[in-house]
Amino acid sequence: MTTEAAFPAPCLPDQTVSNRPPCRDEAGRLIVDLGAVAENWQRLGRMHPASRVGAVVKANAYGLGAERISPMLAEIGCREFFVAHLAEALVLKSLLPGSAALYVLNGLAPGSEALCAEARIIPVLNTLEQALDWAATARELGRTLPAALQVDTGMSRLGLSATELDHLMTMPDYTGSVTHHLLMTHMACADTPDAPANARQIERFRHFSNRLPGVPCSIANSAATLSLPSSAGHVLRPGLALYGVAPGPGMGADLQPAVSLEARIIQIRRIEAGTGVGYGLDYVAPGPRRIATISAGYADGWPRALSGKGGAVWFRGHRLPLVGRVSMDSCAADVTDVADHLIRPGDTVELIGPNQSVADLAQLLATTPHEILTGLGRRFARTYLHEPPAGAEETPE
Repeated sequence: MTTEAAFPAPCLPDQTVSNRPPCRDEAGRLIVDLGAVAENWQRLGRMHPASRVGAVVKANAYGLGAERISPMLAEIGCREFFVAHLAEALVLKSLLPGSAALYVLNGLAPGSEALCAEARIIPVLNTLEQALDWAATARELGRTLPAALQVDTGMSRLGLSATELDHLMTMPDYTGSVTHHLLMTHMACADTPDAPANARQIERFRHFSNRLPGVPCSIANSAATLSLPSSAGHVLRPGLALYGVAPGPGMGADLQPAVSLEARIIQIRRIEAGTGVGYGLDYVAPGPRRIATISAGYADGWPRALSGKGGAVWFRGHRLPLVGRVSMDSCAADVTDVADHLIRPGDTVELIGPNQSVADLAQLLATTPHEILTGLGRRFARTYLHEPPAGAEETPE
């Protein structure tokens, strides 16, 4: 087990008033089970033995620590990694083996092509402009450059249209300069497996792939990997599923939870009936209550939208309802039902864990689990558990 201090690390004067070490998790602690992440990656491989399992580690591996998770996955055999921006890829490049392919999903900002080529990072080309700029860089360097091509099969977000792809394939300056390592698209409704759009996108992608025979295909995100086996293709692109979070209802029952979050109780106070709590005094105690102030707020990614939504935290199996508004650095919970001698300042409560999953919070807030995870702030210390040993088995069974 290793723990990384919250950001920023505490800065103390040389003359301390105590021999006790500074607290490294004042806001709380985000616990990432690397063994669970590894098991989830291998499990997806067992589900699709004919496909290679990549890893989507954009947004700092959904807020969980790409610099820890990516090398661990590489150690057990992952060779395709996906980030959104070149800056993310540059951070990870030196941490991955030379045989790993690192893809930039959003493509490249104009002017960054030479840096990407020098670092041997692979852009995903989404527009004609990106494709032609990458080909021009290849000609300037006097060598062909690798790329992935993304095509739009119906999501209307990123990717070339069929007409644009056909036009690109007629341009010798491009076809002689770029080699295609991957053809990809993105599913819009894979978290609803019976949505008609899924079949339409899969069929459109088949037509695109027929235009580029021999190029490996990638279409399946986490939801498609779990629920649409016909979309598997050559390379899977799971993100959320790696971290043990179900991407849709009824999915991922066999995934191992990899994330938990806890925060400290700062203070417990007794209040009388009629006493208000928090900004606006939105909550008014209906009777005598004991209220705990907890060291996590919306600046840490503990959503302010939980205010008044029936949210809760947990303590040793007890559900503690949130009361009042979530503040920037704290929130309040009703601990009246827990005996005085069982709970005290300094104890930790569960925000995410066995009693309340990321998916539970997302459902309560009518948002996606992705937003919950990526919003968790840098003030939470990160603790990493169960890192697979070096030399662990490299391929899924």
